[in-house]
Amino acid sequence: MTFIIRPATEHYFYQESSFPDAGLNNLRMKSQQLSLRRRCGLAKFLSRRYHNVMAAESRKHKDGQAPKAVNKKAYRNFELVERFEAGLKLLGSEVKSLRAGQADLDGSYARITDVQCWLVGAKIAPYQQATAASHEPTRKRKLLLHKAEIRRMKTKLEQRGFTLVPLRIYFNDRGLAKIELALARGKKQYDKRKTIAEREQKRDIDRNMKKYRR
Repeated sequence: MTFIIRPATEHYFYQESSFPDAGLNNLRMKSQQLSLRRRCGLAKFLSRRYHNVMAAESRKHKDGQAPKAVNKKAYRNFELVERFEAGLKLLGSEVKSLRAGQADLDGSYARITDVQCWLVGAKIAPYQQATAASHEPTRKRKLLLHKAEIRRMKTKLEQRGFTLVPLRIYFNDRGLAKIELALARGKKQYDKRKTIAEREQKRDIDRNMKKYRR
């Protein structure tokens, strides 16, 4: 049996002289054509699947890490010493409301009771499209942390002047709700003035750099 390889298609075709029976030769050719169509169909399917996955990843990265709630006063009134990432134990209606950006961390704080950490005072608005009774907007919510992290926080909080403040709530790349916490110390009045002066100085530098770039 002899073969002829055509590089353009990379498929094998049999010489007609190799098969005295023309019917058998036609059967072989039809079988190969069917195999080619199946491979083309599989390639198209994989191509569509790849583009769908990449589009989903692009949407995820745009939404992932984008904060749904930010505690601006914490950045202004506290010196942030050490930061932690924690999970949030939420109800379904809270997750949907949080994705819509209906959350407020103003006046909220974190508290450690025994070996558990809780978020207190954070407001997540009721979800308007909820079919059942909605959640309590300002209820106490459990934070998910490793025990070693909780022990380290508790040791710091026992020192004078430290507090545990929530900074922001966001969704990570896996679509899970996360909260960033910080062990912080309250700023004195002159520290606040210094922070404001540094921010204004940085803003002036950026403004001048934009002028030179033009």
